[in-house]
Amino acid sequence: MKQRIFIYLFIFSVLIILFQYVNSKRLLEFQNNKINTYQSQIQTYKDSIATLQKDILNVSHFNLDRNEDAISYFENKGYQVDKLIPFIKDELYKLNEVSGEHPLVPYAASEGRKMMINTVKLLNHKWIIADFSDGQFWGELFLTYEITETQELKFNVVESFLYPFN
Repeated sequence: MKQRIFIYLFIFSVLIILFQYVNSKRLLEFQNNKINTYQSQIQTYKDSIATLQKDILNVSHFNLDRNEDAISYFENKGYQVDKLIPFIKDELYKLNEVSGEHPLVPYAASEGRKMMINTVKLLNHKWIIADFSDGQFWGELFLTYEITETQELKFNVVESFLYPFN
């Protein structure tokens, strides 16, 4: 009788060990597949990040914030660039508040509206690109600017265009 109990216990133990082995192997394969999937996703994300960083670098090439020569130009004249850039943009946006037609936009607005500058991008220490709209018509401006010795900002429209209305 004792011998039979040991045989049953032995068979039961072998079955439990076999079950544990098969279950562990299945779980290990599942986890490995999951890890491989995550590793391929991580590689895809890293490639996407690298592509986006390259795109950002290309887009920001013509940008006063990243143009060391233009920044040096202003610093040599005694300006703090981190305060000067918002000042220049604010001065352009203040022109939106002038009554009547916009002083820089060479196009008349549609009836009952006013042309206003929406977005400003400082390219370097001399050039600005801006877009304008009255809600119906829109266009872009290429401006030059300079800071006079009396700390006044002067803008000059070099080129402008109005998108065709469809």
